[in-house]
Amino acid sequence: MDQKLLAVAGGKEPADLVVTNGKIVNVFSGEIYDGGIAVAGDKIAAVGDVDYTIGEGTKVLDAQGKYLTPGFIDGHIHPESSNLAIRSFAEAVLKRGTTVIMTDLHEIGVVGGLEAIEAVLKEAEATDLKLYFIVPSHVPFSPNLETSGGRFDTEIIKHALERPDAVGLSECVGMYLVAGFPELMASCDAALAKGKSLQGHLPDADTATLNTCIAAGVSTDHESLSGKDVVDRLRAGCSVMLREGSSARSLTQLLEPVLADHLDTSNLSIVTDDLHTIDLATTGHLDESVRTALKAGVEFLTAIQMVTINAARAFQLDRFVGCLAPGRRADINLTTGPEDFRVETVIAGGRIVAQGGESVVHYPVAEHNPILLNTVHLRKPVETADFQVRVSESAKAVKVKVMDTLPWIPITQPRDVELRVVNGVVQCDVNQDVLYIAQVERHGKTGGIGKAFMGGFKLKKGAIASSMGHDNHNIIVMGTNHADMAAAVNRVAALQGGQVFVVDGEVLCEIPFPVCGLQSDLSAEELAEEKRKFNATLRDYGCEINYTCMFLSFICLAAIPLYAITDKGFIDVLQQKVIDPILEVLE
Repeated sequence: MDQKLLAVAGGKEPADLVVTNGKIVNVFSGEIYDGGIAVAGDKIAAVGDVDYTIGEGTKVLDAQGKYLTPGFIDGHIHPESSNLAIRSFAEAVLKRGTTVIMTDLHEIGVVGGLEAIEAVLKEAEATDLKLYFIVPSHVPFSPNLETSGGRFDTEIIKHALERPDAVGLSECVGMYLVAGFPELMASCDAALAKGKSLQGHLPDADTATLNTCIAAGVSTDHESLSGKDVVDRLRAGCSVMLREGSSARSLTQLLEPVLADHLDTSNLSIVTDDLHTIDLATTGHLDESVRTALKAGVEFLTAIQMVTINAARAFQLDRFVGCLAPGRRADINLTTGPEDFRVETVIAGGRIVAQGGESVVHYPVAEHNPILLNTVHLRKPVETADFQVRVSESAKAVKVKVMDTLPWIPITQPRDVELRVVNGVVQCDVNQDVLYIAQVERHGKTGGIGKAFMGGFKLKKGAIASSMGHDNHNIIVMGTNHADMAAAVNRVAALQGGQVFVVDGEVLCEIPFPVCGLQSDLSAEELAEEKRKFNATLRDYGCEINYTCMFLSFICLAAIPLYAITDKGFIDVLQQKVIDPILEVLE
């Protein structure tokens, strides 16, 4: 028992901090009423009439009629997608009102395994952001279709589940559950035996797949692509995480049937999944999601529930976070109302971390564990010829299958195109919006290079390479010519990770990611400015996807339909096999 907490709650000792004169947003009762909050240490001691807890030494914060909400919770986010090291990321989201995240740090695990993840969790302890760990369900993410640096098997997962901050098993892929992958099934059993949740990854799940996954124990899903998906999952008893991230802005669309049919929202939460640095630094995090929900017609208190208590309940954590109630972590936001919603003051774990929308705490750059550094290991520097797709010398043309990204979400669609062949080498065609795309293994294991053809980006010249490529984080490269592709990949390797744009052999812009080839120690604002310059340069060369490298990173994900590229080759996601992009050779 926390004796100080009980003493403050009972009026026997003064509170450390008291917020007065606020409007309490009670996510339990669905009410908004006048009152305050008393804090003892890092927990809430009392809510409502808290004047009796004020004594000598109590810090009193006058809310001046502002709304008092719980700190926001993102139930499914990959901080690595922001390309910020965890301390910079924490500082950026805290000032937006996010005080808790559930994360698997899967991307770090792909590069360096559990040891690397634990190194990042250790770095995060220096911040006021509360991290709950969702153990990766399997690495490599797509067995036999990619090469990763780290590995998670059932024995490693069992060990990770022993951590006190481990609350679930992440990204349990529907098609793999239906197929009964032995390692995944054993890991699910291990998680359920410890009372941990199974977090689903169920894009395009048909009725049988959805029923199978829910029957297996999956309790959440963040991959709804339509309003129908949301309704189907709600009816199946699934906690539905509505995604509003930088690579998938879906919230308004997903809410349509919920609002039209007045469905119960208690099993709906809002997550960002993947958040671009520019969005985080400019528009925000879950505070922006609340604004989006309000514009869509969601009631203010319901919107707050979707970013607080509903997310906590999805993990059975509402005894600890997600609400303003005695005994819970003292995560409190002082906000304006629904007409012009802004987070103005943030208290995380009983400590004021932001005021006036700006951070009042700053975390030192971590001395990174060596396992997080120097993680790019090409077997050899790549050459121009490594990226050529060759057919017979006598061929005049070929018919190929091109994968086109959708402009609003990196889901790929097929397109059959005829391309020229010169001296046995298949030529891309920017006039048909067909680029070369490849992925180079960078963990020093195989040296494999997968090759295919890409559409949707509209790049007219040069090559883009990045060491962030879900869910293997090999080097993804896309370009109009093989020489620039080779130069871009080699430069990424020389940087020990990052993003690079090369035109005619010249590096026009680059951003280093020294932490696992994924993250930078710059602040959100500093990195956002670097990315603005990078994206502006890409636009100058015709690229029409705003967040090119973020979209590009998902083209490597062999668990999202319909096609992907990995170091193993061109992937038919539904068939889960490597296929040849060449459909026919025309002599």
